[in-house]
Amino acid sequence: MGAAAHSTAAATAAGGQAADEIIDIDDTLNADNPEMAEPGLGYAWEEEYKRSWEGIREDEQGSLAGAVANLQHQKKRRRRLRDTQSVQRGIIRHLVIILDASLAMNDKDLRPSRMELALSYLEVFIAEYFDQNPLSQLGVLVTRDAVAEKISELGGNPLEHIRSLHIKRNTMTRGEPSLQNALEIAMNSLSHAPSHGTREILLVFGSLTSCDPGNIQRTVETVKTKNIRCSMVHLAAEVHIFRELCDSTHGQFSVAMNEPHFKDLLLELVPPPPVVTAKTKASELIRMGFPMQVTDPIPTYCACHNRLFVGGYICPRCKCKVCELPTDCNICNLTLVSSPHLARSYHHLFPVNNFKEVPASLQHPEKHCHACLKPFKTARPHRAPHEGIATASVVQTTDRYECPKCRNRFCLECDLFIHDVLRNCPGCTQL
Repeated sequence: MGAAAHSTAAATAAGGQAADEIIDIDDTLNADNPEMAEPGLGYAWEEEYKRSWEGIREDEQGSLAGAVANLQHQKKRRRRLRDTQSVQRGIIRHLVIILDASLAMNDKDLRPSRMELALSYLEVFIAEYFDQNPLSQLGVLVTRDAVAEKISELGGNPLEHIRSLHIKRNTMTRGEPSLQNALEIAMNSLSHAPSHGTREILLVFGSLTSCDPGNIQRTVETVKTKNIRCSMVHLAAEVHIFRELCDSTHGQFSVAMNEPHFKDLLLELVPPPPVVTAKTKASELIRMGFPMQVTDPIPTYCACHNRLFVGGYICPRCKCKVCELPTDCNICNLTLVSSPHLARSYHHLFPVNNFKEVPASLQHPEKHCHACLKPFKTARPHRAPHEGIATASVVQTTDRYECPKCRNRFCLECDLFIHDVLRNCPGCTQL
C-alpha cells in the first residue's frame, strides 16, 4: 500500500509538472529567434487583419497631409478603371427597389444605423439612377412584419421616390422581412413593363432570415422565368437563398463591409447591365414621341395622375396632356421622351475608352493638361493598395493619362470628369 501510494503521488507530481509545462506559456518575444524578434510578426490570428494605421507615416515636418493625399490619390486611381466594353445594354430600364424594414435594420454596426444609412444612400442612388438613365422608371417597396408594402409606383420622377423615402424615415422598423411577398409584389409591378425594356429588382437587406408564406424556391423560378434580374446588397452576411436568387437571375450579390463600401456597391448598379439574350434575337425599333411643353392660362387635368397642373407636355399623337417626362401616354401608349434624355442614354452604349497612364520612362514634352491647362505634377512614388510604405524603389507615377484615340494627355481629375460627367473626350471632339 505504501509503495502504491508513493507511486501514485509520484505520478501525480509528474502529471502536475506536465500540466504546468502546458499551461505556463511564455508569450514574450525570444531574442534568440530572429523571426519572432521582428516587430512586424506576431500570432496567426493577429496577422489576419489589415493594419491600415501602419501604412500612414508622418513626413519630416511631422504632418499627415502627404499620407492623406496619397490615400485620396489611390482612391481616385481605382475609380478611373471602369468597364468600357461595347456590349448590348438596355437603356430603358424598369427597376423596383425592395428595402428591408425589419428589426435587423436597427443595428448600429453601420453608423448611425443600418436603416438611416440605407435611406440616405438610396436617395443618392435614385438621383444618380435617373441622371444616368433618364428613360428609365423606378419603384420602391418596403418589407416588414412578414408583409411587403409599396410606397411608390413605377415612375420617372425622382422627387416622388425621394419624398416617399423621407416619409419612411419616421416609420418604426419591426418584425421580420418577407422575401417571397416582396418578390410577388415586385413582379406584379413589372408585369406591365414593355418587352423592349429591362426588368430589374434591387434588394437592400440587413436581416439574415425571411418569413415566407410558401415555397420560396418556386418564387425564385418564377422570377427567373420572367427574365427579371435581381441584385442584392446585404448589410450583414451572405445567405444561401439570397445568393441563389441573384445567381440564377444573372444579378449581382454583395455584402457591404463598411459605410463607403456600401455606397460604392449601390453606385455600381447605376449603369445599365449587359442584356442577356439569345444571339439570334433581332433588334427592334421603338416608336417614341417628343411632346411639346405648354403652359395653360388655367390649371387643367393631366392624363397620367388626373391632377390639376398649369404646365405640362402635349402628346404628339393623341394631344393629351402629361405632367412629366419620360412616361408612357395613358391614351395611345406612346413612349414620350425629350431629346436630351435620349442623348444622355446613349452614353452607356458608346462609352469613352479608358485613358492609359503614361509611364515615367517616356518623354513628356507637354507641360499642361489638355483640358484644364493646369501644369502636370512632378513624378512621385506610388504604391499599390494594401502594401507597404511607399519608398523610392516603387514605380513612379506621372499623373498623366493619354486618350488612345487623339493621343492627348489629361490629369487625373479631368480623366474622372470626362468619364463620369462629360462623357466625351475634348481632344476627340476637335478632330
